[in-house]
Amino acid sequence: MDKKDNKKIIIFVVMIQPRITKIKRRKIAIFLRCLGISFIAWLLFAVSTEQTFRIDAGISYVNIPESKAFHPLQSDTVSIRMRMSGWKMFMKRLRPDTPHVQVDLSGLRTRNYIVFANQLGYINRQFPADNQVIGVIPDTLYFDFSKQTQRKVPIRPLYDIHFKKQYGIIGDMRANPEYVTVTGPLEDVANIDYLETDTIRGAEVATDIRTIAYLNKHQKNNITIYPTFSEITIPVGEITEKVIELPLKVENASRYTSVRTLPSKIKVTFLVSLKDYNKWSSRNFEAIVDMENWERNKVQNLPVILTQIPEHCKVISIEPQNVDFFVRR
Repeated sequence: MDKKDNKKIIIFVVMIQPRITKIKRRKIAIFLRCLGISFIAWLLFAVSTEQTFRIDAGISYVNIPESKAFHPLQSDTVSIRMRMSGWKMFMKRLRPDTPHVQVDLSGLRTRNYIVFANQLGYINRQFPADNQVIGVIPDTLYFDFSKQTQRKVPIRPLYDIHFKKQYGIIGDMRANPEYVTVTGPLEDVANIDYLETDTIRGAEVATDIRTIAYLNKHQKNNITIYPTFSEITIPVGEITEKVIELPLKVENASRYTSVRTLPSKIKVTFLVSLKDYNKWSSRNFEAIVDMENWERNKVQNLPVILTQIPEHCKVISIEPQNVDFFVRR
């Protein structure tokens, strides 16, 4: 087939393709324009009208009867049905969050359950005026009452602090008050040995920290704490390295005539505050090796164990970490 025949075939194919006239193109354009306007109108209608939206919410309790201790018999999360505009519902889905709802327990003085339908007005006051709560699932919360007790427990500060170079904690952290009173069911209060604060945070810290930290109930909504916060003081100062030479002690060697380690002394490098640099020496540390390691595990050398380290001194290296030894039976 020559080039002339190919040209005829191409022309024939083009001729048999249906042509879209200007009138048809205009009709298609009008149809698409109407479709777009309809979609925009529907969207505006959808975001302007009120919709029912369901979200999960955590609950906490207020107005707890002083004479009663209780155990919730259901989860501390409920599902809230809200009526709001379509636009707000759309924004909620873009930025989901978990709200918190307070439940008034004053009704527990005469019964062992709380009905959310009786508290919708109180709950609605906890949300913006244009977000209307119309129901809560489950509608009723049930509680089991038990003996109430009190106990004083110490405070333990939690912190996540990044210090400026060559700075760190140089003393004991102090809490004021040091103890708080925990009130609640006997079986719950008895298991609380201390209460932690919310995490205290800081970056590039080079001075003492004094802050108010609230106490963490660890999601125990059926206990009360007084007071609910404590003033925390964390002493911060400049620190430096110090190296000491420490003699080794041998433990569990009474059955042998003599035990000699090689070397007989080790070097300990630790961090200490500048103000305490001359306070700590080798007398304040103790290093041992334990012959039971050799008897039980048949090790070739003995690991060095530090059994005494002063407060606020951080050991960063021990040389050597393992020593050879000679035994005379």
